[in-house]
Amino acid sequence: VDYLLGSNPLRMSYMVGYGPRFPERIHHRGSSLPSVAAHPQFIPCGAGFKAMDSSASNPNLLIGAVVGGPDLHDRFPDERRDYEQSEPATYINAPLVGALAYFAHSAGQI
Repeated sequence: VDYLLGSNPLRMSYMVGYGPRFPERIHHRGSSLPSVAAHPQFIPCGAGFKAMDSSASNPNLLIGAVVGGPDLHDRFPDERRDYEQSEPATYINAPLVGALAYFAHSAGQI
């Protein structure tokens, strides 16, 4: 859990929105496209590639999402196209939730 939240060689949290340094270009359509408030017009599927290929940070933070993380050599490019490392998914978030629930229960918090 410490490694995932920033105690690692990159000193980077792999949870979006946690700590001073976290993934900013995650592979997630809702996070990488502009909000309806900022862009009320319909964005067709093919037009999403402009956002996918952008090097800008995602306009919508998916707070709490855990991404795939670094490779075997602790490298993390923080690029949307690298979905294996930058995509949040339930199978990535679930083990963290389990570990945190265990720690909370062990500490008598739940």
